[in-house]
Amino acid sequence: MAIVNVSGYGEALSQTFNDPIQGLNTTNSSSPLGQRAGIRQQYEFGLYSYCAYVNSSAGQCSSQTIAARFQPYTTITSDMLLNYSEFTTDIFANTTFINSSYLGTNSHAAYYFLLLGTISTALSLFTGIPRRTFLFLFSTAMSVISALFILIGAAIWTAIVKKVESVNTLQPAPGILSGIEVSYGNGIYLSWAAFACLFAATIPSMISCCTFRG
Repeated sequence: MAIVNVSGYGEALSQTFNDPIQGLNTTNSSSPLGQRAGIRQQYEFGLYSYCAYVNSSAGQCSSQTIAARFQPYTTITSDMLLNYSEFTTDIFANTTFINSSYLGTNSHAAYYFLLLGTISTALSLFTGIPRRTFLFLFSTAMSVISALFILIGAAIWTAIVKKVESVNTLQPAPGILSGIEVSYGNGIYLSWAAFACLFAATIPSMISCCTFRG
């Protein structure tokens, strides 16, 4: 759902403090997550877990959890040595990126909207098959409800990632970018595509509901 690239963060710290940065990153893809063993190059957050990569292919994922919360600051600083996490707190103070409570609560809620949308879609599909007027009505109602739930879930995720994107242009020192880049993941695009398909499907479903006589 969201991608956080931190490959330039070490260089940004080095330039900010005019001092070499050592022990911030790890190149060992098997190092345990959340144990201050070093940050990876990129973190990818999904609905059930997150994955951390030391390069384009080598990495590992956290254990799967229902309605996993999007908390990039907490996740990334848990891989840092304590002194670097303190610097990071100072740099990103007063940004949405550091507000794990806000991001976690909203991403948690968005998951359930997407889940309910998925369940409603399945109900709409299966109840729309039998040739019964009341089932066509129920199927149409489920189609509308599923589109609404998917819309809300996709909109929440889009909004929180957009807010976190402010770190892309944050400057810890004049002329020096933070070295962290946040972007939308494929899951958000797929959610919007699902909404578009469901919205389009409500039209023939409503026509069938209103014109079928069984």
